Amino acid sequence: MIDKLVEGIRRTRAPIVVGLDPQLNFIPEHIRDRAYGEFGETLEGAAAAILEFNKGIVDAVADLVPAVKPQSAMYEQFGVPGVRAYKETIDYCHEKGLVVIGDIKRGDIGSTSGAYAHGHLGTVQVGSHTYAPFDEDFCTVNPYLGSDGIRPFMDVCRECGKGIFVLVKTSNPSSGELQNRIAGDKALYEIVGQMVESWGSEISGHSGWSEIGAVVGATYPQTGKILRSVMPKNFILVPGYGAQGGKGKDLVHFFDSDGLGAIVNSSRGIIAAWQKDTYAEFGAAGYAQAARQAVLDMKQDITEALNR
Repeated sequence: MIDKLVEGIRRTRAPIVVGLDPQLNFIPEHIRDRAYGEFGETLEGAAAAILEFNKGIVDAVADLVPAVKPQSAMYEQFGVPGVRAYKETIDYCHEKGLVVIGDIKRGDIGSTSGAYAHGHLGTVQVGSHTYAPFDEDFCTVNPYLGSDGIRPFMDVCRECGKGIFVLVKTSNPSSGELQNRIAGDKALYEIVGQMVESWGSEISGHSGWSEIGAVVGATYPQTGKILRSVMPKNFILVPGYGAQGGKGKDLVHFFDSDGLGAIVNSSRGIIAAWQKDTYAEFGAAGYAQAARQAVLDMKQDITEALNR
């Protein structure tokens, strides 16, 4: 699957992933009103509004970016209808040819980890039938439980041609409380990066990049520089651009000399762009076109930074 992602980045010249993390207050009133008119102010109504909103965003940006990243919690909070909207969003993105990174941040061991892996990346057997329940292309995984939590995902990745991004240095302000702790002579994030490099050496695509990548926040550019050297063949998923403060100039060291090796996420900076003064001209009715313009602006920012 990493080869498909690399090909998509080369084709679009946009190492960008759009975070489909909808909140109801991001969704224009006319979409919410339509959904509530059909389903009432219910969980079903919320899920219907989310799905329509997502489709509009995806239609507007699918030709500009290689991938999307739906955050499962934003759907799960609406219960079964929300989970159904999550799955329908994944399917719709696949119809548009996009790589889907399921931001699920799962972390467990043994058969439980295997169940997460099969449910999100692989298949399950029900009698004589085989199903791919969620069918993301990649998902995010928490490594805190060690290799017992990672290897079941690796097994499914081998079997089904999928990939994972392991949390290494996250973009949130308090990440250093644990991730920056010194163990021996290294920070914990560097040790986890070394583990990702080791796991990743076991599963690689034809492009030479591993199916096992890392999550490293744009808010810590010097850390990105360290981890790029620790993980030379592991793709880095970079959250924290835009709304969390990351800029194109902060991202240079996340990439290799060929401009590959990283894919940068922006969520509300794109999907809620219509609510920003910069894109106010589009209005609520043009929320999807505002998202498209936000992607174009992000692409320009990253391209200029990489070409300096």
